[in-house]
Amino acid sequence: MDFNHITIEYISDINSEQLQNIERSDVSESFVDSLDSINAYTNYGLEHHLKGHTYLIKYQNVLAGVLLIGEGISWETDPLELKDVPFYRLMDFIIIQKYRNVGLGSFVIEKVISNMYEEFGVRPIVLGVHKDNIGAEKFYYKHGFVKTNYMDDDDYYFIRWT
Repeated sequence: MDFNHITIEYISDINSEQLQNIERSDVSESFVDSLDSINAYTNYGLEHHLKGHTYLIKYQNVLAGVLLIGEGISWETDPLELKDVPFYRLMDFIIIQKYRNVGLGSFVIEKVISNMYEEFGVRPIVLGVHKDNIGAEKFYYKHGFVKTNYMDDDDYYFIRWT
């Protein structure tokens, strides 16, 4: 994969309709939120001026995925280690099936995290992984996330401290 052909752009009013074109028939909504939910979370973050972005991911100008990361709002189920600690929450990350396992997701997550740290400052990042999504677990371990014993429904919390 030629990483020079990857573009990561903010979702805006101009390109937000592209979100509905993401092919995710192989991704259960128990693993990742619906596209309507991603859009709603994006709008909430914009309306409340939260730190973070939703990104459209393209390879050779073709839609390849979406990633939503933003300022963490505390939930009752969050790991205790995050109590009173500012953090980011990676809400959703979808890579279209034909672009998986070729390095695109790894490139994107590291680039987005680097950009978040540069734009908003370094904070821990928390995310949830469905207990049956072994592929996602391996992916996040590879990128420095640590699995916790805390769960939100069927999702284990993972944290990347820096």
